[in-house]
Amino acid sequence: QVQLVESGGGSVQPGGSLRLSCTASGYTFSRNYMAWFRQSPGKEREGVAVLFTNSGQSRYDDAVKGRFTISLDKAANTLYLEMGSLKPEDTGLYYCAASTSLTVEGWRLELAGFDYWGQGTQVTVSS
Repeated sequence: QVQLVESGGGSVQPGGSLRLSCTASGYTFSRNYMAWFRQSPGKEREGVAVLFTNSGQSRYDDAVKGRFTISLDKAANTLYLEMGSLKPEDTGLYYCAASTSLTVEGWRLELAGFDYWGQGTQVTVSS
């Protein structure tokens, strides 16, 4: 059974940094996608970044491009999201997601492209 467990969330001032981690168990990093999504109160869950597990190729939402970096440590079974130059609008519950196959929906960071989800870790950016 696949399990995804996020950690690393917290409260930070605007301009600060955080690193989120997602530890996976029961999951094979091969020919699939892993991603980070976030959800703010009253808003739909939105994709932040996606990574192709074979090559490490990644893609970002325009709102975080240049500020966030997604990476994968296969030996540690852990996906990371390095977040810098944080803004109040980055506040939300951040979810790790994993797919069982490669789909257009997955690369486009659509919810339907992912089969497994973590419980989320809260990120709050406020002065």
